[in-house]
Amino acid sequence: MIMSSTSEDILLHAQDISKAFPGVQALQDVNLTVGRGEILGLIGQNGAGKSTLMKILSGVYAPDGGSILYHNRPVTIHNPYHAQQLGITIIYQELNLMPNLTIMENVFIGHEPGPPFFVNRSLLAQETRRLLNRLNVSLDPTAVVRTLSVAEQQMVEIAKALSMDARVIIMDEPTSSLSETEVASLFHVMRKLRDDGVGIIFISHRLEEVLDICDRVTVMRDGQTVGEVTTAHSDREELIRLMVGRTLDQFFHHTPGDAEREEGATVLEARDIIRIGTTLNPDAIVLDNVSLSLRKGEILGLAGLVGAGRTELARVLFGADKRTAGEILIEGQVADIRSPSDAIRLGMGLVPEDRKGQGLILDLAVDVNMTLPKLPEISRMEFVQLKRERNLVDEYIDNFEIRTPSPEQRVVNLSGGNQQKVVIAKWLMMNPKILIMDEPTRGIDVGAKAEIFELMHELARQGIAVIMISSEFPELLAMCDRILCMAEGRITADLRPDEATLETLMHYCTLRKSMTQSTAVIEGAPVS
Repeated sequence: MIMSSTSEDILLHAQDISKAFPGVQALQDVNLTVGRGEILGLIGQNGAGKSTLMKILSGVYAPDGGSILYHNRPVTIHNPYHAQQLGITIIYQELNLMPNLTIMENVFIGHEPGPPFFVNRSLLAQETRRLLNRLNVSLDPTAVVRTLSVAEQQMVEIAKALSMDARVIIMDEPTSSLSETEVASLFHVMRKLRDDGVGIIFISHRLEEVLDICDRVTVMRDGQTVGEVTTAHSDREELIRLMVGRTLDQFFHHTPGDAEREEGATVLEARDIIRIGTTLNPDAIVLDNVSLSLRKGEILGLAGLVGAGRTELARVLFGADKRTAGEILIEGQVADIRSPSDAIRLGMGLVPEDRKGQGLILDLAVDVNMTLPKLPEISRMEFVQLKRERNLVDEYIDNFEIRTPSPEQRVVNLSGGNQQKVVIAKWLMMNPKILIMDEPTRGIDVGAKAEIFELMHELARQGIAVIMISSEFPELLAMCDRILCMAEGRITADLRPDEATLETLMHYCTLRKSMTQSTAVIEGAPVS
């Protein structure tokens, strides 16, 4: 351990923490220490285990193994309320405020100052103002939260944590929706809290910010802690090397540019796509002048970290979300895609990131899930032609080697890999020209991954154009003919795998907007 402070300086120490979910070892012997008056960075690729660890420290999950020491005393954190009572608070990326209540009501909800059963609003405003003054924030305690900017709501969250006498504050991607000026203000507050003896765990994909604000950095990879560095003696390259430090997984059997297939004419173009607005921030730029092209028989990768805009781009292309500006062309013709039905009619399919919530109806059978988009074609007089349906389903079950006792089996009872095959089969029944696959291997085992990859190559050999979104950079390097890197809603590089490494992908996927001057894509190079 790098930290050399005395035990009295250590606020929180998580030792050998392990956590498993069905089929997934999320954490294995993870260690993390944060000291009094310290800002600790916690970094890692998507799926590294950061969120699971933070949910354990904040009482959402119970660990399967390991121990937690708080002020050098062993503790068992039973639930989030217990964590708050201890003085451990988490501020999530999606802020947890009640928009129709005032700042002071949000800050002290559940533990209002004054006598019980009576809210002294004057005292409430006074105590809220005291906390805001501590943060050097000039806000009216009686202002309604929905009228505040995202940065101001962040300050309310921090004041809420201080109202519970938080000694450890976990900040999960707190700068993802902030401007540079707002980030600077947040960092000023964080340094002030550090000077007051508060320990802060700062989770971010923005490595420049981590190096700027943090005293130490703990790096996670594949559910384990793989390194700890002091920012004074580290740099961006070392952090990237620790985050991605592994070779391509041995189960990849193909190489990009498969000799058995050739790329054909352009089937999809996106020109200057802009999308503005999120639930929390109507003015946020989600997609910033994104342009791309996709050819017949090509596997195009989209690389990026949380908040980069990959899924948002997929949803805009598929018509699930509206674009603010820009145009989409299918086979050279401008396409008026306003809904998924428009996209399907034009030959597109989308395998969503959340297959259980958006790709399947879990309580229905395999055959029903497979044929849902096909119902108009296999029905007559509003009645499904059962024999035709059964023949079609049996064909795809055999071809995709879907392991199910019968087509009538409820899809919820299948493994993750077989569920994913059902989603893919559903779209292939529609004979798509373009298939967007968002995190196609998430939550499935290595054997199922190999089968999905083989299927993707076969689709490309058949001339189907595939967009593959993945947080696993080795998968993209092994599978894709080209890789577009995204950061903060922009395309930052257009690379072929022989031009890319794990380190270069991470570099381009963590570029801040201030580090680039244009959104024009340069093949084989970052945006410049």
